[in-house]
Amino acid sequence: MSLLPWTITLSFAGAFVALLWPARRAADARWIALGTSLATLVLGLRVLAGDPATGREWTTLANAPWIPSLGITFHLAADGISVVLVVLTGLAAVAGVLFSWNVRDRLRGFFSLYLLLIAGVYGVFLSADLFLLFVFYELAIVPKYFLIAIWGSTNREYGAMKLALYSFAGSALVLVGLLVTYVAGGLNTFDLATLAAHPLAASSQAWLFPLVFIGFAVLAGLWPLHTWAPTGHVAAPTAGSMLLAGVVMKLGAYGCLRVAMPLFPAGLAQWQMPFAVLAVAGIVHGALVSWVQKDFKFVIAYSSVSHMGFVLLGLMTLNAAGLSGAVLQMVSHGIIAGLLFAGVGRMVYDRTHTRDLDQLSALRL
Repeated sequence: MSLLPWTITLSFAGAFVALLWPARRAADARWIALGTSLATLVLGLRVLAGDPATGREWTTLANAPWIPSLGITFHLAADGISVVLVVLTGLAAVAGVLFSWNVRDRLRGFFSLYLLLIAGVYGVFLSADLFLLFVFYELAIVPKYFLIAIWGSTNREYGAMKLALYSFAGSALVLVGLLVTYVAGGLNTFDLATLAAHPLAASSQAWLFPLVFIGFAVLAGLWPLHTWAPTGHVAAPTAGSMLLAGVVMKLGAYGCLRVAMPLFPAGLAQWQMPFAVLAVAGIVHGALVSWVQKDFKFVIAYSSVSHMGFVLLGLMTLNAAGLSGAVLQMVSHGIIAGLLFAGVGRMVYDRTHTRDLDQLSALRL
């Protein structure tokens, strides 16, 4: 487990090396990104395959004071869920680099932002301090805007801005909820385990839970706050779509599971059914809308919203089978959706220069 913090360190290091690499050798940024991604994947696989500490209980990886006056620490920890999602991130990162090999414009900037996003994702999955988790959460969102706005395609400025606005609106809700929890708890700490062990009054949880849950669930494609996802997927470059569906949407679901649910158990009990209904609505709506799309990428994008609805529904079951199913769906959807977007981008569009299903009639058959 002690190897896992290196996934964050190596991703940051790779991002800075790619950015500062000599311009005359900009093509080397591809190899820097590939080497960095492969290294982090190997670390995750090594822990998943051989570390006996990988299990249900959190294992502290690093814990050092960061802002002592506010009780903020650089606290990294992991359990079985975290490790699996770290491995998923590594797989998505390696695949994304390989499917970005044809990028020609501003290579150093592209792969630097790419690795910065990956570092943020690793940080979220390994953070045990809420303030640290929020910092990494934002770090994963900001590069996504530039990747879409600069290297995207269809309505890239619109798609990037819509994704950013929805993401930051959700983040604002999360930040308000976390600050209120910090102040009302009176414990002078952002440590997740400590705050979960001392829950607030049920009356406070009744409004804090939906605030924080919705804030995270926006990024998970919760209906009806999901409309950023299809436009973002379609506008993003191939690797961007792969990361957005493969790991970025999982950050929202992970925040719901890791933060909102354990911090506000009484609020969760009150809001379980309404959010379960919204999850079902997302499943049905995403599936029905995907059926009538003419753009191949929109089909996959709306189906991703439907699949994430199953993740949120599994969380709302509040039983071991449902929670395990939600995590399994996060991993399986991350792999499948990433491959589907790669297939559309590199194997269909790059060869036919169209995503219109009416013009791809042979594929429809």
